[in-house]
Amino acid sequence: MAQGKQTPRQKMINLMYLVFIAMMALNIDAEIIRSYYDSTVSLKATRMLTETKNSEIFEKTLEAKAQQVPDTYAQPWEQYKVLKVKIDDLVTHAEQIKEKLKKEAEFMENDPATGKPIDVSENFSSLNNNEGATQYFFKDGDENTPSKGADELKAKIDAIRNYINTTFGQNHQLQDLVNRANASLIAEYPKGKSPNEKTWFQNKFYHQPLIGAISNLEIIQNDARNVQSDALAMLLQEKVDASIKFSSYEPIVSGPVDIQAGKQAEVKVMLGTYSTSNKISISGVSKVENGKGIMQISGSGIGEHKLGGTITLTDASGKPQSFPWTHTYNVIAGPREVKLEKGLLLSADKMNVMYRGLENPVSGSILGADNSKLSLSAAGATVKGKGPGKWDVTPTTGNVVKLTLSGTDPYGKTVSQVFEYRIKNIPRPQGQIRGKAVNFMPAGSIPNQIVSATLPDFDFPVSFTVNSFIIKLPGKAGTLIQGSSLSGAEGMLRNLRPGDVVQIYDIQATATGLGNQRLKEISPVIINVQ
Repeated sequence: MAQGKQTPRQKMINLMYLVFIAMMALNIDAEIIRSYYDSTVSLKATRMLTETKNSEIFEKTLEAKAQQVPDTYAQPWEQYKVLKVKIDDLVTHAEQIKEKLKKEAEFMENDPATGKPIDVSENFSSLNNNEGATQYFFKDGDENTPSKGADELKAKIDAIRNYINTTFGQNHQLQDLVNRANASLIAEYPKGKSPNEKTWFQNKFYHQPLIGAISNLEIIQNDARNVQSDALAMLLQEKVDASIKFSSYEPIVSGPVDIQAGKQAEVKVMLGTYSTSNKISISGVSKVENGKGIMQISGSGIGEHKLGGTITLTDASGKPQSFPWTHTYNVIAGPREVKLEKGLLLSADKMNVMYRGLENPVSGSILGADNSKLSLSAAGATVKGKGPGKWDVTPTTGNVVKLTLSGTDPYGKTVSQVFEYRIKNIPRPQGQIRGKAVNFMPAGSIPNQIVSATLPDFDFPVSFTVNSFIIKLPGKAGTLIQGSSLSGAEGMLRNLRPGDVVQIYDIQATATGLGNQRLKEISPVIINVQ
């Protein structure tokens, strides 16, 4: 401002400047409050999504597992239910405090359409009011004397944190949950950790405007719901490593082989799932392949025969569960027409598809007829007889092969039927070390490894002999190694460090059991250095 005596005009100009600056300050303050309020609304929306995820997904999953595998999940489910009650109590209490502060600051009014209270989002003077939070959390407004309301809020926060520490503190698999609760669910600073020598309540609520108090309460609610979400996820994850994964499925049809004319019978159809886990054992069978028990039966001994055994599953707690199984079959004498049952049967011995260029074994029969008089033909394929009712079929071109089975039924009538099969190419072989395409091991173990190739889940007996491969280290060009052992690259591997990735590719191998098939490129192997 000008010094010395001022004219009335100059005084008026100075006053206008002061008013203009004050108006700018008020406008900035309103924009800051608007932004703060919008952020708080967004934070609440995020919390509501977390609550939905907790109740609709994780909570229902844990409850279902507690019913299905009570030995493993019943206790975690009971522990979670106690935790949920405490967290719901805190979230509801914080919501009641927010509503009380809003009403006292006249930030809420009844919606004309519904009659329910709603926020008056444009009431910036109410959002800027700092008396409500101070009076609620501090006795008589004294910042050094927390009120009964402050003590109640602190007690509910402490109850959750203390329960988590007591219940899960000794479980190393849930240590992240305990750490998060100790860091976020607090109502007082650890000794010497205050950022400004003030208490937690002073920093969060003393002389805080309404919007600041509401936002801090919303953060408490969000932290509580996130801890709840972590608890659900970790209580489920805690058992995953011990659970058996059933990843293969197969239709199962249970019904009579023979049925008398005019009689009724029942057939049951279901979907079976099986696993190759070593936690499952099957007795009463000759061998177990890919998680399925297999037993050959013969036609010796006319009459009824029974088979039986037990499937034993070791659950996540180490407790074995037994499931007995039985099967009854009949051996009948000579060629038989089963109560006027007619028709032709054809089945692929090993699969429901045929592989191009390979001899696919096929069996065919006509019920009650002499199978030695059957014939099989196929366009676009080579058919080779292997005995009564058995052939090897080698498809060549196309995507489908049609096999025509012909013979004479029990009445002397010539019959024939076409059976259609899909043709597939031999899949791409997979490179492996220790039976895996991706490995994790220390650098010192790498020279001791052997590179192999395989066709996973392939039904034909095939073996591979690896002749050579290229190994590539970080920052270096690939090097050709002869044979299948990585010992030839020992000198190159000495400078590897944890985190490096070793690539093995261009694997060259000779296959036995694939005839003259030309192998597809063998997939590479990756080694992650630990």
